[in-house]
Amino acid sequence: MLLLIKSWKKFAHHRTQLSEIKDLLKRIRELEIKTKGLVDGMMAGSYKSKIRGRGIEFSEVREYVLGDDVRHIDWNVTARTNKLHVKEFVEERDLRVYVIFDNSASNEFGFMKSKKSIGHEVAASIIFSAMKNNDNVGLGIFTDKLEQFVPARKGRKHSLSLLRTLLAHKPKSIHTDIESSLLQLHHILGQHSVVFIISDYISPNFLRPLKFLKNRHDVVLINISDIRESELPDIGYTMLEDIESGEQLMVNTSDTSFRNAFTKNSLENHEKIKNDIKKLKVEMVNVSEQIPFDTALRQFFNQRTRR
Repeated sequence: MLLLIKSWKKFAHHRTQLSEIKDLLKRIRELEIKTKGLVDGMMAGSYKSKIRGRGIEFSEVREYVLGDDVRHIDWNVTARTNKLHVKEFVEERDLRVYVIFDNSASNEFGFMKSKKSIGHEVAASIIFSAMKNNDNVGLGIFTDKLEQFVPARKGRKHSLSLLRTLLAHKPKSIHTDIESSLLQLHHILGQHSVVFIISDYISPNFLRPLKFLKNRHDVVLINISDIRESELPDIGYTMLEDIESGEQLMVNTSDTSFRNAFTKNSLENHEKIKNDIKKLKVEMVNVSEQIPFDTALRQFFNQRTRR
């Protein structure tokens, strides 16, 4: 009888694992289908020109010919020769794109859809875009530290493996520490890379490591937010809880002055982060249920200019 019970438990566990794998593969397929239109659209020019365009290295100086980009004029050589000369660049053969994902507990929050689910869609779009352009793509997952890191490689098999890793990852901590995580990332990343950091940026004090990263890499911040983080509905007395600290606070949402103060404080915090990041000359893309990820990413790639 004991042997039968053990066999049954083993069978049940195996069956659960198969079910989880099946569900995981289904979610990956759904993400691939959902992001296909956006990826195809970006591959029509936006991704190649705005991301690949950053992955270039200086080659030589030559005389200007009609149609050359005037931003590439080398004024020093031009002044010496009295003839217009431009700097010529070549694409780096092995551009590396990294998706760095915040998997802390605060991203489980969401009014209509969790911030984590939206983040998965953004991550899938970037991974598949890099894959289709034959770029190396890698992954980092963090909470209060960098919990997982997968070096960048090419190919569809590797890209699907990254998505499996992302979706299946079970965080070891519920807390967020972007500063510590980015410092770890700074020490790990070697060659110049394009780094997309997906987070809700609730954790403060991450500007110092962000500056380190920005000085060596092309960094883009993807900010995932939810309307209920800045606007409270009028539903009377309710309990607000910080999902990471467990701190609870009873509030009266029918108090208009409280709701207004809550919104004002949230918007001021976001504006401060936005201004601090702008001073570092790092780009931020804002995504939420009100600003769909595909719209936000298209606008970002269309508006982005080369430094």
